[in-house]
Amino acid sequence: MCLHPESIPPVPEVTTRVAKAAFPKGNRYMRLRDELGVFYNDEDFAKLYPDKGQSAYITFINRI
Repeated sequence: MCLHPESIPPVPEVTTRVAKAAFPKGNRYMRLRDELGVFYNDEDFAKLYPDKGQSAYITFINRI
């Protein structure tokens, strides 16, 4: 597998609205994202993958 680094997109506005409607006081995961933001990028993992081969999944999607 090879990794083609991509930046992590911002949280979609509709997702933000739904999350705030479901958790008006927030929760630990929402606060974590708000306080820390993005704390790793695909580029941090690029050296772990070869330059050629089948594309790997985007690293942040593997965490979901």
